Amino acid sequence: MESAGRSIPKLPWPDIGHLGSWAVSSYKFGFGPECLQDGDPDTFWHSDGSQPHYITITFPYRVDIQKLSIHLSFPLDDSYTPATLCVRAGTGMNDLQDIRIITLDKPDGWITFDVTTEPNEDGDGFKPVPAYLLQIIVFANHMNGKDTHIRGLRVLAPTE
Repeated sequence: MESAGRSIPKLPWPDIGHLGSWAVSSYKFGFGPECLQDGDPDTFWHSDGSQPHYITITFPYRVDIQKLSIHLSFPLDDSYTPATLCVRAGTGMNDLQDIRIITLDKPDGWITFDVTTEPNEDGDGFKPVPAYLLQIIVFANHMNGKDTHIRGLRVLAPTE
């Protein structure tokens, strides 16, 4: 996993998140899914309700997803900071499969990681995931917090 500061990192992978339709399991007024893509490190999606919390991105056609880049801040968000994330992908809600589980220890800044750990054919990286639907699930927060804060999310395609 690669880590960066508060500003959106300059990454070689194209961000394809704008191609999809974003939905979240819940949110507090003024802290909805639009805060995940606004590029402002001072805004965040604030879930509201019981866990797990999830972000679902539906694409109008199949896309290849290589990495996710997520902005979290334990120093600012404390028990609202995700500790365990699960990434799921599929063609629709009925065939989602878990493709990666990430455990984080007091993250601060942008964290970029591959969506899968399956090696590519060349053995020098990981395979992208073809999907119509991507879901990121917050299974647990630091210090057993209930609601969650995520300050930014980027869906990244392969460079080719």
